[in-house]
Amino acid sequence: MSLRINDIAPDFTADTTQGPVQFHDWIGNGWAVLFSHPKNFTPVCTTELGTMAGLEGEFKKRGVKIIGISVDPVESHAKWKNDIRTATGFDVEYPLIGDKDLKVAKLYDMLPAGAGESSEGRTPADNATVRSVFVIGPDKKIKLILTYPMTTGRNFNEILRAIDSIQLTAKHQVATPANWNQGDDVIITAAVSNEDAIARFGSFDTVLPYLRKTKQPSA
Repeated sequence: MSLRINDIAPDFTADTTQGPVQFHDWIGNGWAVLFSHPKNFTPVCTTELGTMAGLEGEFKKRGVKIIGISVDPVESHAKWKNDIRTATGFDVEYPLIGDKDLKVAKLYDMLPAGAGESSEGRTPADNATVRSVFVIGPDKKIKLILTYPMTTGRNFNEILRAIDSIQLTAKHQVATPANWNQGDDVIITAAVSNEDAIARFGSFDTVLPYLRKTKQPSA
């Protein structure tokens, strides 16, 4: 099954470092980030998991839960967490899913259906495509998908920036331009007339007939 933005994030039951979870129930009425890893004890992923632990408070400010997944058993995750602390100085306190049967990796189209049913004997290269980030909204729909090569560490500040944009544009009829950050001007969507734009935003600049910019709306 190929997943796209606005698809319902597939639900699943899995074991984690914090016990079993039913994914949709675990998300609840908030936002979630699911980020995946091809294998435990891999160098890039070790830095990523620690970086995410250091940013957990930033995700919480935005009402976002974070959950990791790696194609290895939960028992192995516990040992890996010690290495992550040594390498990065951060404790991983968010749940890590054990996907030893490859069920979630295949469910989220990160591995083909014919990949087998066990993580045993598989190398990181075998699981190279299990390097995706999924941002999921309160409606359980996928809002963003990013997939990285194994040699390129993920930029979690960019994921936070994208979440800021997604949450802002879900509330107001605006879009965010290239390289937008919190507090920058935003784009008024085509669905808003000039008259309505004045009523909503007070004023705006017309750069092009189809490109109107205004100050970022307050929360």
